[in-house]
Amino acid sequence: MTPQHPGAVRVVAWMLHEGRLNTHMREFGDDLCRRVVEAGIPLWRAFCGIRTLHPQIAATAYVWRRGQGTAERRTAEHGLEKTAAFVKSPLTEVTRTGHTIRRRLDDPSLVLDYEVLDTFRAEGGTDYVAMPMLFTSGEINSISWLTDRPGGFTDAEIAGLAEIAEMLTVVVETQTHRRIVSALMDTYVGHRTGERVLSGAIKRGDGETIRAVIWFCDLRGFTTLSDSLPRELLLDLLNQYFEIMVNALTAEGGEVLKFIGDGMLAIFELRERDNVAAHCAAALRAARTAQAAIAARNPARIAAGLAEIRYGLALHLGEVTYGNIGAPNRLDFTVIGPAVNHATRIEKLAGKLDRRVVTSASFAAAAAMPLVNLGTHSLLGVIEPQEVFTLPD
Repeated sequence: MTPQHPGAVRVVAWMLHEGRLNTHMREFGDDLCRRVVEAGIPLWRAFCGIRTLHPQIAATAYVWRRGQGTAERRTAEHGLEKTAAFVKSPLTEVTRTGHTIRRRLDDPSLVLDYEVLDTFRAEGGTDYVAMPMLFTSGEINSISWLTDRPGGFTDAEIAGLAEIAEMLTVVVETQTHRRIVSALMDTYVGHRTGERVLSGAIKRGDGETIRAVIWFCDLRGFTTLSDSLPRELLLDLLNQYFEIMVNALTAEGGEVLKFIGDGMLAIFELRERDNVAAHCAAALRAARTAQAAIAARNPARIAAGLAEIRYGLALHLGEVTYGNIGAPNRLDFTVIGPAVNHATRIEKLAGKLDRRVVTSASFAAAAAMPLVNLGTHSLLGVIEPQEVFTLPD
């Protein structure tokens, strides 16, 4: 039986008591690899790759190399698993089989069976070890260690690295799950709303009254399009439209709360001491950006025989209730109240007035920039006729 490596024991103890408290994975990785070297294990390069649950990112990896400062963070988009570099990687073999791979690169008679090992050998690497990281879910990720010391790692050092990898698995799994939850919250409910939920606002009735710029938009003619378009073309239309709207809005600090069929509800939350006019200006910039992007996108769609993106957008300023509503075990964190209804009614009016963007009088008064008065109009469910405004041409 290989005796424990005393330096590795110290590194594992640090990970268990202090290291795991550092939630910044790059800083944690830097500290870990530095301690491995100080423990007498001649580490030259380390790699840790973790698959994740994210709509755009398939995996995240950290690469550390001695003498090159901080670790490098890399991300891989979905589709990586189909590339030749991924399929023919020793790390792919480790995650598939759960077995450790070791290659003595300083053995001239060794035929290297992975292309990346030729690169490591040419750079001066002498010994390469890739180890599995088995999560409690059964998922296997991987970590690799590389040294440039003549003679490579000793058996005791390999055993020590295995102990470190086992403890690292516990730390990485905890951090990965936390990041996955946060990413899913950002994706499905929005960043600020997700923070509220994760901070404990999870009971029905939890909420507060906030002031906000309310953004509501939807596609025009969507019912007809739903009946006439094939599913793939309908989804493509929705995705292009929502992508433009979301990108324009989030770039100016707005937050999407929900998609309602072909509609989108979002807010620019006004906190205490916030400049209201600045938030209104941000919403108007987002509206103009979306308008320009759709105008640029439509000619290509029309030329390809696809449906034109036609929409209406309303901006309103008011107080809303921001919190949890629904059944005890199925909740929605959203905004409700007369101000939300007011925004949806104004948006319906946009179609009748043949305008892309309309605003309420309260928004126009706070915007501190010239808007065009479209007159006074009756809104469904609103007793008094309301003034509405639009963007100057």
